[in-house]
Amino acid sequence: MVNGLIAKKIGMTQLLQDDGTMVPVTIVQAGPCVVVQKKTALKDGYDAIQLGFVEFIKPKNVNKPMGGHFKKANAAPVRVLREMRTEGEAAMNPGDKVMVDMFNANEKVHVVGTSKGRGFAGFVKRHHFGGGRASHGSMFHRAPGSIGASAYPSRVLKGMRMAGHLGAARITVQNIQVARVDQENNLLYLHGAVPGPNGGYLVVEKSGR
Repeated sequence: MVNGLIAKKIGMTQLLQDDGTMVPVTIVQAGPCVVVQKKTALKDGYDAIQLGFVEFIKPKNVNKPMGGHFKKANAAPVRVLREMRTEGEAAMNPGDKVMVDMFNANEKVHVVGTSKGRGFAGFVKRHHFGGGRASHGSMFHRAPGSIGASAYPSRVLKGMRMAGHLGAARITVQNIQVARVDQENNLLYLHGAVPGPNGGYLVVEKSGR
């Protein structure tokens, strides 16, 4: 059985609890997803299924190899594909649907997404360096400090925290609580924030913890 699906981040809002407290939640459109390919240990060396997030895509944006791939599964072309591992051979076959009803309220899930890209950022923003004193004459306001010795090894060691590209990285947030499940509209309300911008694609998996 598959333990997750592809979702699309819609945005954040708040839910009013019975005791009067406000809970911040992220709304994600969880599916519907369709099984595009089934992989088995006998044929492919491992058990998994390939899921596609069902949404409209122009036929001209699907090349011939991918068109044949979707035609073989008897599924409509999709924009986003993700592979989900399964424990043992899955009972699902190409063309089957995976819906949001696989999740229940108050259960824990893992959310995998791509963080917002921030471009080139300095070490204060990227690594939260404190910098030096801001007083007049210090000449050490937002400088990185020493990045290595001069005599030995006479080079900058790998892994030194410096300015560089920030964001646009794969982020996994574990054990997020499901606040509400809207099966009619394929929506999941997840407690707190999840990585990525609004409209970004996510993978929501059952925690198993």
